[in-house]
Amino acid sequence: MLLIKNGRVLTMEGTTLPQGCVLIKGGKIKRVAPTIDETNLPRHHILDAQGGWIMPGLIESHCHIGITEANKGTAGDDCNESTGPVTPALRALDAVNPLDRAFEEAARAGITSCMVGPGSANVVGGQFLFMKTMGDGSMESRVVLEPAAMKVAFGENPKNTYGINGNVPATRMAIAGLLREELTRARQYLQRKWTAAENREAFETDHTLDCWEPVFRGRIPLKAHVHRADDILTAVRIAREFGLSMTLDHCSEGHIIPEEIQASGFPAIVGPSLSFHNKVEMQYTDFRTPGVLHRAGVQVAITTDHPVTLIQTLPICAGFAAREGLGVEEGLRAITINAARICRVEHRVGSLAPGKDGDVAVFTGNPMEVFTKSLFTIIDGRLVYAHDGRNLEKS
Repeated sequence: MLLIKNGRVLTMEGTTLPQGCVLIKGGKIKRVAPTIDETNLPRHHILDAQGGWIMPGLIESHCHIGITEANKGTAGDDCNESTGPVTPALRALDAVNPLDRAFEEAARAGITSCMVGPGSANVVGGQFLFMKTMGDGSMESRVVLEPAAMKVAFGENPKNTYGINGNVPATRMAIAGLLREELTRARQYLQRKWTAAENREAFETDHTLDCWEPVFRGRIPLKAHVHRADDILTAVRIAREFGLSMTLDHCSEGHIIPEEIQASGFPAIVGPSLSFHNKVEMQYTDFRTPGVLHRAGVQVAITTDHPVTLIQTLPICAGFAAREGLGVEEGLRAITINAARICRVEHRVGSLAPGKDGDVAVFTGNPMEVFTKSLFTIIDGRLVYAHDGRNLEKS
């Protein structure tokens, strides 16, 4: 059992307690209240927030942590299988190194969970997973949702990976064509599979197509790498053609077409806006984009796209977006509950409510302000970072 007391509690569910406590038991949030009796709790099971902010653990909604490891070069880079443009059966779970030191840096910044997956070299890159940033060392113990999304990519990256070598795709037309071809094959395969199941007939599984079932069942979305406005609209067009859900990741020119994005019904994961704009399709990247999209009615999350921007800068990126029109409340939501909803894990993380995972971050103040420090990070009820170096095992 763990009690966090003496802080401003932001539940991210519409309630803020100017002075409150959070009680965690069995790895889950047990109670959130102005006061909680601590009489029978051992002193080392009580954390004093010192008047700071008690929040749900922060969420990075799109990154490549652990799959592109810090300071490992080619040996630690498993982000892109750039030997063929369509690789849906690849699973990030098989490549993420849970011992990547960037996970510890994320936890020190109050980031307790993240969406991790392959990069954007391929038209179809493979399956993302949603995981905790710290755990007991094994990947299985840290996974919240797997698969969590199917990565697809538009624009410069697939073109530059294959077209420059005289291979397909060399144009945006070919990217869209390859994706439509793959989705058509997958849909036909799944229709045969489902018909065989209804008729109790034998059916030979093809793992390169079977991986599409959660997408076509609507259980997970396409995760579309899109920067330019025209690529955003192409992604929306294809998703509509096949009746699939989608998240619009990066969405760098989203501020140019906010009404169209709102009409699509798809959420946007915006960033990395703090990075060097070294690609043509990123020339209009702006911290104003999240605010413009939010005001248009689009659900918005913020991403660092680690390692493009270091994951520990996530709250600062949200702060820049807040300053440029997103606002403080939505800035915080973009890295907590909005991110959880977009990643379809809001039943586990993203807010402080009884029954949810015991993922809590404690800061000296607003985490989006540059001088704010992390005090404590708790994941599944276990203290994984403390500013004073203390260690508290999960109980």
